[in-house]
Amino acid sequence: MILRAAADVIGRVGPMGLTLAVVAREVGLVPGTLVQRFGSKRGLLLALAEQSAKNAEALPGRVRERHQSALQALEALMVEPMASMTTPETYANHLAFLCVDLTDPQFRGHALTMHESQTQAIEALLAESLLSGELRAGTDTVALAGSVQAITSGAGLLWALDRRGTLEQRIRQELDNVLAPHLPPGHVRHHDLEGS
Repeated sequence: MILRAAADVIGRVGPMGLTLAVVAREVGLVPGTLVQRFGSKRGLLLALAEQSAKNAEALPGRVRERHQSALQALEALMVEPMASMTTPETYANHLAFLCVDLTDPQFRGHALTMHESQTQAIEALLAESLLSGELRAGTDTVALAGSVQAITSGAGLLWALDRRGTLEQRIRQELDNVLAPHLPPGHVRHHDLEGS
């Protein structure tokens, strides 16, 4: 509950605007309780980064259970972590937290764990898609996994700049674009049938 509140506060005000007092108010506690538990704002942010890494490791299994095809699970894997980023401002505030991850070795370790978990999951889902015939025979799934990560990460930045549609729509569209050349003839993506 506390870490979820901290993530929500970051979405609204960014990591620089986050204080223990603001998070405590969100969850109905006094700031001293958070000081006792986390020690400092940095301690709270590190706990959030660690929990985010654990969530990233668990997400692939959850999305795979909910989707019949591996490509549907891949789409959910790329879209779901961005669900709370409903405005360019929220996206920018979470991106500011990533900038902390890139410059601080302790935070970077958690961010790298998230990245590696996502890489492994994408590669596994694409390999499964290849075996099931969702992807064309001969597709280099390792290279395609790198493209999927790069395209979907970049989609957020472009969306925050041009503000066309929603972030979820943009990620789905860019994922479709990168997968399209690797689909068998006549293959129709599931969400296209649903009109989403």
